[in-house]
Amino acid sequence: MSTAEEFTEFAVGAGPRLRRTAFLLCGDWHTAEDLTQTTLARMFVSWRRIRKQDAVYGYASRTLVNAFLSDRRRGQELLTGWLPERPDLAAVAAPEVRMVVLDALATLPPRTRVVVVMRYWADLSVEQVADLLGCSPGNVKSQSARGLDKLRAVLGSALLDPPCEERDIRHGSVCCG
Repeated sequence: MSTAEEFTEFAVGAGPRLRRTAFLLCGDWHTAEDLTQTTLARMFVSWRRIRKQDAVYGYASRTLVNAFLSDRRRGQELLTGWLPERPDLAAVAAPEVRMVVLDALATLPPRTRVVVVMRYWADLSVEQVADLLGCSPGNVKSQSARGLDKLRAVLGSALLDPPCEERDIRHGSVCCG
């Protein structure tokens, strides 16, 4: 298989996941597509070196995060929608909850947003995120805690801390309340 075919196979397979991660980072599908294309273009240039290291997905994540942070440093700010006072989950449909969560994510500083998205959406460990950002695990933990605190303040505890009955169903624990 040629180098171009190998890269094409990788891009087709990894592209959708990169695009979804980019969307969570920037909150805009058009910008997410641009970030994904930038990531894939940079990877193509270095493809021979990357594929020999068997680190293509790690390299893709790092390149995506670097492209996102670079855009933020250049002052390309994303305009966000409204921020709700405190949503009533009984009255809010799933797509509306998603919009509220995306708007709340947009309030986080870029590096904190990267930490929250990579830790809780991409399911990376503290060490993996620290390596991705080139910082200490303690820094990742503190940014994660600050990010979640800010999300709680914006969203209210109803979205992040489900009622006791929901925790019981999902985790099989006994309610103490």
